[in-house]
Amino acid sequence: MNDMKLLVTKDLRMWFSISGGLFKKRRWLRAVDGVNLELKEGETLTLAGESGCGKTTLGKTILRLYKPTSGKIIYKGRDITNLNNKQLKWYRREAQVIHQDPFSSLNPFFTIFRILEEPLIIHNFKDKDERREIIFRALEEVKLTPVEEFVSKYPHMLSGGQRQRVVIARALILRPKFIVADEPISMLDASIRVEILYLLKELQKKYGITFLYITHDIATAKYFSEKIAIMYAGKIVERGRIDKIISEPLHPYTEALLAAIPDPDPSNRFKLREVPSGEPPNLVNPPPGCRFWPRCPKFIKGLCDTKEPKLVSIGKENREVACHLYS
Repeated sequence: MNDMKLLVTKDLRMWFSISGGLFKKRRWLRAVDGVNLELKEGETLTLAGESGCGKTTLGKTILRLYKPTSGKIIYKGRDITNLNNKQLKWYRREAQVIHQDPFSSLNPFFTIFRILEEPLIIHNFKDKDERREIIFRALEEVKLTPVEEFVSKYPHMLSGGQRQRVVIARALILRPKFIVADEPISMLDASIRVEILYLLKELQKKYGITFLYITHDIATAKYFSEKIAIMYAGKIVERGRIDKIISEPLHPYTEALLAAIPDPDPSNRFKLREVPSGEPPNLVNPPPGCRFWPRCPKFIKGLCDTKEPKLVSIGKENREVACHLYS
């Protein structure tokens, strides 16, 4: 890993327009609301938070599957925020995605060979022998061997773990520099999850890939990444080195996420956990001030519910938190 910034987002917003009906004003769902991120070449940044906090939307916006409402996306020093599909073709080759559901993300009517051949055809690999060689090598790299037994199969003929390996092979086949891994192990058996994470780590070291690892499970993140950003209701509330944040969480929401991790100690099986009650806010009409205050056990009346906290640096380890307890 080097210190060169591969990707930067600046005050990135992705708001979705919601029709208010015949006599109602149009409203906006603020799925991503002012996010600043930096990813260096060859590193992994975990993006963690509850379901519905905007993680996947942020990943899709960074990949330019959505056009941002405002803000900027800078990739390798180039502003790609407003490029059209034709202008983005080079970026499509450099940036790929590993989807959460390995079954729905694979065409059920295509063989594994055809699934892996499609991106090569789209990006003008015209030589059939070259495409075949690349496909066979990709399957070997994700450990689907002997390759000859897999290329003619269809997705329904594979196990969940094997399908996810095909998804990884497809993401790698164009030799991307950046991959958004969106909950890549959440639908797999526990015994397969570590294997897939180790496979991704191995491929990262081999090809210098930069990962944005999206998950709600912080327990798996520590095996795969160096840094973590905690997201809540469309905003980043804490970020820094993952070992420090896991051992010493600062934001009350981060504390809640860690408290929700199952404890492997059998003696603590029936111990009540102090997890905040309630649901994430409605992003069409989020609460004023800090978006976590209606659920926060450390809520300061007159401050948290009126003034939005900004990310501030804590200590000397590039750690930041958006909470009035520290500002």
